[in-house]
Amino acid sequence: MSLVGAPASMRESPSAEHGFAFDIAIVGLGYVGLPTSLALHAAGQRVLGVDVSERRLTVIAEERADLLDSDRDRLAVALADPGFEMTSDTRRLSTAAAVLICVPTPVDHYLIPDLRILESACETVVAATVPGQVLLLTSTTYVGTTRDMLVGPLNARGLTAGRDVFVAFTPERIDPGNDRHAQEDVPRVVGGVTPECAKRASAVLGSYARNVHIVPSPDAAEMTKLLENTFRAVNIALANEFAEICQVMGMDVIDVIDAAATKPYGFMPFFPGPGVGGHCIPCDPQYLLWQLRRERLSSPVIEQAMAAIAGRPHRVVSRIREVLSNAGRGLADARVLVVGVAYKPDVEDLRESPALEVLSELIADDVTVAYYDPLFSSVTLAEGTTLIGVDDPAGFQADIVLVHTAHHSVDLSWLTDQPLVLDATYRLSHLPNRIAL
Repeated sequence: MSLVGAPASMRESPSAEHGFAFDIAIVGLGYVGLPTSLALHAAGQRVLGVDVSERRLTVIAEERADLLDSDRDRLAVALADPGFEMTSDTRRLSTAAAVLICVPTPVDHYLIPDLRILESACETVVAATVPGQVLLLTSTTYVGTTRDMLVGPLNARGLTAGRDVFVAFTPERIDPGNDRHAQEDVPRVVGGVTPECAKRASAVLGSYARNVHIVPSPDAAEMTKLLENTFRAVNIALANEFAEICQVMGMDVIDVIDAAATKPYGFMPFFPGPGVGGHCIPCDPQYLLWQLRRERLSSPVIEQAMAAIAGRPHRVVSRIREVLSNAGRGLADARVLVVGVAYKPDVEDLRESPALEVLSELIADDVTVAYYDPLFSSVTLAEGTTLIGVDDPAGFQADIVLVHTAHHSVDLSWLTDQPLVLDATYRLSHLPNRIAL
């Protein structure tokens, strides 16, 4: 009997036979944890969502979380089902047959990994672990984290991975705001501490994912995720370079990329923009570089790509200055409007958004600056400045508009009447006063 979509009364959970009240507990109900918990619930699993933020739990319970439409439907079903619970009580982790850790792993202002959230989550899970549980780490981090933060501390408690408990790393592969790839269709990579760990972890994830790919160790699984996002970072940096090359040579970079993408092999399209944000690309390769520095290893291609990505917001401000200068205006007395502050279209997520750095730098240059993004009523910048978004972007009377992020639901027809539009999306070639970044 298929368990997909089965009502709670029809579920037959093997974990119930071993005294566990839940099939799986999800630690961290953010952009990764919440959709993952909903996918597992939709597959018939009894799910316990754990988050230390009562505010986050309230947002989810009131169905105000930023989700794809398909996940909003799943959330409504899950909230009405006793087989789906949420709590801030971490002691209840011991009631789940498996525990999946998916908490943020950011970098600080100096691009150094900030492991405090992950360390705290792993300490909490280890303290609550009981024999027989399967522990899965999915947060992206450095190679060796699973052994350092789970296996070692478990050993100190007298619990041996592969015998008493079963530990694996399985990198998350969620693209917020993108509904083209259902979670069930995206293969899960699994690296177990022992073959038995890999087997049990695969069984947990195979309850909803159609394909599980096993690698020899958690280290290999950790490196897999670092390769995936470093690959993306390097290619985005390359696309940004080609954008500037095409600009100098008088052609549209999107025309060039689209043409190259017609080749059915050996090419994958990446597109330029104002920078890179979110929880993955600006952060994950920094974990690798941080570890390589510790090992006294150099990786010049990755280092240069990440330096270029980190410097991209400054390049945007320089380009604003250049465009204004060409129009006979100085930056200091200009009015600049930034359109879209999310790190990508159609997500309510400001993490690592290049727009925040652009706004900060403009303010530091004494520019009269504002932003327009209906998804955010206000934003707080790194230096503590809080900006309130404008409701009428045309009424701001900007000297130049920077289109940073173009949400599909936001009407941008008013841009036609703006004197200067700096297009960081490279998609607005139809506008009369549009200038490519």
